[in-house]
Order: sequence, then structure tokens, then C-alpha cells
Amino acid sequence: MNIMDFNVKKFAADAGTFLSRAVQFTEEKLGQAEKTELDAHLENLLSKAECTKLWTEKIMKQTEVLLQPNPNARIEEFVYEKLDRKAPSRMNNPELLGQYMIDAGNEFGPGTAYGNALIKCGETQKRIGTADRELIQTSAINFLTPLRNFIEGDYKTITKERKLLQNKRLDLDAAKTRLKKAKVAEARAAQLNTSQPEENNIMIWAEEVTKSEQEVRMTQSEFDRQAEITRLLLEGISSTHAHHLRCLNDFVEAQMTYYAQCYQYMLDLQKQLGSFPSTFLSNNNQSSSTPAPSVSASSVLASGSASLPSVSNSVNTSGFSELKASSGSRKARVLYDYDAANSSELSLLADEVITVYSVPGMDSDWLMGERGNQKGKVPITYLELLN
Repeated sequence: MNIMDFNVKKFAADAGTFLSRAVQFTEEKLGQAEKTELDAHLENLLSKAECTKLWTEKIMKQTEVLLQPNPNARIEEFVYEKLDRKAPSRMNNPELLGQYMIDAGNEFGPGTAYGNALIKCGETQKRIGTADRELIQTSAINFLTPLRNFIEGDYKTITKERKLLQNKRLDLDAAKTRLKKAKVAEARAAQLNTSQPEENNIMIWAEEVTKSEQEVRMTQSEFDRQAEITRLLLEGISSTHAHHLRCLNDFVEAQMTYYAQCYQYMLDLQKQLGSFPSTFLSNNNQSSSTPAPSVSASSVLASGSASLPSVSNSVNTSGFSELKASSGSRKARVLYDYDAANSSELSLLADEVITVYSVPGMDSDWLMGERGNQKGKVPITYLELLN
């Protein structure tokens, strides 16, 4: 029974406090009550904390979008994280593209130039996919997790203490309002001091003023204490910025490693594909046009020009000119693999040596090539004449 009485009294006291705060808050909004303003330093700290929370959330969300562009995948990862379960492992986009390329290369034939090139590209895409996974994992641990810990941990604590500070301020201002009303009533009773009952009324209001003054002192002390707690927490935002700066450096380093790996993978792939030039040949036996060997991106960048280097110098070398003018033959080394477009052409393998000679009436960009019992037209841009 005593416990029940205690609970009822506590509930009534809490309800009274809540009602007092609600009245004070409403009167402040209506301009009917004074409001204790926080000092400028504390206001600046609160503003800094809100700004930090706002931009941390935006940076965190956009980083998640950068690392995982698929919104459905992000939702799935979020659900599994909340369920404290590991999300099922799936191929990312580079890995999936790589697998498709490898399957296509095997279907077309690893022995063909195109099939071999597809397989090499697919293997590189898979390595890029692995590097992408490492970037996501490193960024999540070293960058996203600290940002999320601030939002879900430190800032929640700050918000809780700030709410307590707001309640303490409302209690203080409500006590000040009651004290002000008690003093006004006491002064009014003193002016009407003409009879004994009025003297008793003065004593009642004097007691009310004394009680209100004690309440103001108590609420002021509680407000000052809560303001100090809140201030100490808010001053930790500077340490949070320093910690996030270190995390940002880790994120930049992870990105730098990722892009350096991707660059190296593509550089190696480009070197491997040097023997797989792009040949824009149609299927209507128009074999008179000469396929041009691929040009490396590094040579384009080194030249400082956006235009592709011309192959006319290699076409019109003195060696080929002399060969076409004579009726003799020369040995030539094959620079790139070449797949014959029709039966009149000869397929080539890089680094093999064949015999070449000119035939009257043949297009200037082609020679006749022989390898054992096989012979056919070959593009001179794929050849290097030997002495």
C-alpha cells in the first residue's frame, strides 16, 4: 500500500512538472513569459554540434551511395545489419562483367584473337571487382563506422543532455514566473492592508515569495549544473572533428590504393592486348581496307595531343616501297595476331616469321604472305621487314 501511495505521488509530481513546463513553453511562444537565454559560448557549441551532425549524415549517406550505387543492395545490407546477420555474398558489377567476358571468350574459342582478348579482359575485370570489395570493406571499417558511431552514439548523448537542459531551463523560468507573480500579489496585498484578514493574506504571500525564491535558487543550481554537463559534451565536438579527419585520411588512402590497383590492372591488360588490334572489317568481303593496329593510351598521353598517331610512316617506309618496286621477296616478323576475313587472306600469329612479296595490281596496303604451304594477303601494318 505504501509503495502504491509512493507511485501515485510520484506520478502526480511528474504530471505537475510536465504541465508546468508545457505552460511555460506555451507562454514563451506566445510572448507572455520571459525566457532564460543560454550564454553565447554554449549557443555556438550547440550550433557547431548540429552542423556537424547534419553534414556527417550527408557525407555518410553519399559515401554509401558511392560505394554501393544499387539502392536495393543498400536496403538489403541495412536489413541484414539490423538483424545482425551476414548478407549473402554476390558478385559485384565488375566481377559479373568479367564472368560474362570469360564465358563469351570460351564460347568464341580461346584460340581466337577475340576470344582470347575477352578472357584477358574478364580476368582483369574480376581483379578490379576484388579491389572494389577491398575498398568497400576498408572504407566501411575506417570511415563509415566512425561516422555512424558519432551519429548513433555521441550525438544521441548530446541530444539527451540538451533535452534535459531544456527541461531544466523551463523549470527555472517557471519558478521565476511564480516568484514574480508572488511578489506582485504580495505588493498588492500590502497596499490593501486595512484589516486583520488582509494582514494574514500578506503573511501568506510572504511565505509564497520565500518558497518561490528557494525554488528559483534550486532550479538555478540544477540548470547551471546541466548547462555545464552539456557544455563539456559539446566541447568534445572538436575532438570528434580531429578523429573524423584521421578517418578521412584513411578513406583517401583506401581510394588511392584502389585507383592505383585499377590503373595497374588496366595498364597490364593494355600491354597484353597489344597483340589484339581492333579491326573494323565488315562481313561483306570488303577486305581491301587495311585494319589499323591499336594505339596505347600511354603513347597518346605522352604526345600531349588528343589525335591518334598516324600509321602512314610505317606504311610508306622505304623497305616496303623497295619491296613493291622489285619482284623479290623478304622475310617479315608479324607484330600482331590477325584473323583472316576471307579465304584470300592469311591468318597471322604474333612474332612468327613469314615470307612476303608483292603481286602486280595488289592494293598498296597489302602484300602476299607465305608460311609453308599456306599463302594469302596480309596487311603491311602488321609486319616488320627483317634485314
